[in-house]
Amino acid sequence: MGIVGAIIVLVSVFGGFVLAGGHLHVVWQPLEMLIIFGAAIGGFIIGNPMGTVKMAVGKAIHGLMGKGPSKKDYVELLQLMFQLFQIFRKDGPQAVEKHIEEPNSSEIFKAYPAFLKNHHAVDFLCDTMKITLSADLSQYDVDDLLDQDIKVAHEEEHAAQHAVQGTGDALPGLGIVAAVLGIVHTMSYLDAGPNVIGAHVAAALIGTFLGVLACYGFVAPIASKMKSDIETEGRYLVVMKAALVALQRGAPPLVCVEFARRCIYPTERPSFEEMDTATKEAKKAA
Repeated sequence: MGIVGAIIVLVSVFGGFVLAGGHLHVVWQPLEMLIIFGAAIGGFIIGNPMGTVKMAVGKAIHGLMGKGPSKKDYVELLQLMFQLFQIFRKDGPQAVEKHIEEPNSSEIFKAYPAFLKNHHAVDFLCDTMKITLSADLSQYDVDDLLDQDIKVAHEEEHAAQHAVQGTGDALPGLGIVAAVLGIVHTMSYLDAGPNVIGAHVAAALIGTFLGVLACYGFVAPIASKMKSDIETEGRYLVVMKAALVALQRGAPPLVCVEFARRCIYPTERPSFEEMDTATKEAKKAA
């Protein structure tokens, strides 16, 4: 939907300008764009470590083109955990160990390719089960451990989101910088007549326009979408956490996935009946 929104912004702004009698060639000022966006990118690189820069770019692209976990993704997650927990309860830790040690080779994990592509989620699930199998941890220890994992991941992701937000906030100011330089350049044409001066002043003002449009029409909304994506992806981990803590508490697999199901936002949450059908399918697959 991000691309659709960007198209709507462009069509509304420039379409309205044309309908009002404006000429698009006046807006095309590549040197103004070089000043504004070059300075924005340079400041973005100056102000952030390379890891944050890379994450910000990836999160921004995902914000424009990606989407969060759907109901189907959550159903598959709950089915996967139910199968693993069933094996753990029925056949013991050693039976499940081969699956969590090599998830890419596990028939259970390979049955859920969407989950397997989410490397953070795979590590979150498998690493937690590894430590619970190899160390005597209480349910409170597991709860604290997973809270810390989610918190650290959020801090890193929010740093990337804040970097994009800060760059967006700077764009109107950089637009003014470009406009001031355009006016300075116009000063050398004061004896060239009103038509020439008017054209140069218009070109200078485009700098302010581009900076404001880029900020409020594109970069700030992308930063907001990044924040929403971070919270949505964090919810996916919270769902896994609920099941893992319940497992450590000694709850049966069906109860574990029910704890997890109740942590899903209602808009994506499968119903009890849907989950009952899904767990029966998982039992057959096992």
